[in-house]
Amino acid sequence: MKITAILCTLVAGASAFGTTSLSSFTGSPMSNNPAFAPSPRTSSRTSSLSMMRHRKKLPKLGKPADQRKALLRALTTEIIRHGRIKTTLVRAKAVRKHVDHMIELGKRGDLHARRQALGWVYDKDLVHSLFEAAPERYGERNGGYTRVLRTMPRQGDNAKMAVIELV
Repeated sequence: MKITAILCTLVAGASAFGTTSLSSFTGSPMSNNPAFAPSPRTSSRTSSLSMMRHRKKLPKLGKPADQRKALLRALTTEIIRHGRIKTTLVRAKAVRKHVDHMIELGKRGDLHARRQALGWVYDKDLVHSLFEAAPERYGERNGGYTRVLRTMPRQGDNAKMAVIELV
């Protein structure tokens, strides 16, 4: 009696799928169903997110390009003026390249180098003093004109701090 009830339930369940055979299911695949097709908006969104930043080592410093350039110019000017400044570690490592380049221009000393330095450093008198002092101070040295020293983290946001100084 119970066996016949179970068989009737199985047959009724199989007929709900539109077939009397229990061996195969003849429904439509999900890929042909338009309800499950990916929308064109999601496919274009995923393709734009697949870009990677390989070999793009420039630190962006969380700023747009114009603000980043102004920040690096200001930090370069202040390091050359004061000899040492305290800033975040990432900014110190980013500005090190520009300070070294300005000192290289000062060692070269020609008119083109002076004009390049005037285009980057904000203070004209500072550029003239750099071009007077750089050949004597760094004449023997072939690079590495700055030193980055790590200090204690900043109190408010625990950012890594550093002192960058001229050697």
